[in-house]
Amino acid sequence: MTAPLALIDTHQHLILRGALGYGWTAGLPALATASFTPADYARLTAGRGVVGSLFMETGVDDGDYQTEARLIAGLVGRDGMLGQIASCRPEQDAGFDAWLDECGELGVHGFRRILHVVDDGLSQATTFRANLRKIGRRGMPFDLCVLARQHGLAEDLVRTLDDQIFVLDHCGNPDIAGGQFTPWAEGVRRLAQYPNVVAKLSGITVNCAPGTVSAALLRPYVAHLVDCFGADRVLWGSDWPVVEVNAALPEWINLTQELLSGASDAERHAIGLGTARRIYNLSQGTVE
Repeated sequence: MTAPLALIDTHQHLILRGALGYGWTAGLPALATASFTPADYARLTAGRGVVGSLFMETGVDDGDYQTEARLIAGLVGRDGMLGQIASCRPEQDAGFDAWLDECGELGVHGFRRILHVVDDGLSQATTFRANLRKIGRRGMPFDLCVLARQHGLAEDLVRTLDDQIFVLDHCGNPDIAGGQFTPWAEGVRRLAQYPNVVAKLSGITVNCAPGTVSAALLRPYVAHLVDCFGADRVLWGSDWPVVEVNAALPEWINLTQELLSGASDAERHAIGLGTARRIYNLSQGTVE
């Protein structure tokens, strides 16, 4: 019998209403009004193999992104939170270096700018790319959050910035509900050719049609992702609480266990723990 998979969650969001603004949740009934706290996360993950988490910036209202990172810094080291991935604005030179400097004191292990909510040209701009190089020089990864239709833009970015480590969030966002496997699969295979890209097994249940989430539906996507990148370039994330749109967090953890049950112990260890430790520079002694 396969032992339960130990997991570092590299994509834990929180929604802390009253402290920060989350305008993007307005159209999602599962998220629109509630808070989602560390206590809620601890309750949902208890006994399910999650041995640590990295907070992922939650796309707060634009004026709150630095406030969010400062607030989360006070939670790092508590309840299994190993650090955070902070939001940034590489398209803006003003204050960018100062923000990177401050993040060095906030438990930050990486950065993200969500690219499917901005103009496609933003990631192609000279200023954006020059500032991403500054992240790379500090030894930190950049989480790449794009839709499947933007894989070409992502490929141009990772090819140009070959000294920057990129983490492809949410398996590259396949349109599972629309049955668009082939264009997504081709984009993933192209991105996997670049050694500075790793992939995050996260966020794909949200892309399913409501009521259709199952291991059978997700298996071809997960198998293709692992086949393209290899287990040592895949890591795991919950995407909680966004995952609640189509599947409860315990269900996603159970699906992960099932989808990876045929992998070797070494592959499961890499996806669950090893890749996350290496890419986000987490201490080997932080988790068991």
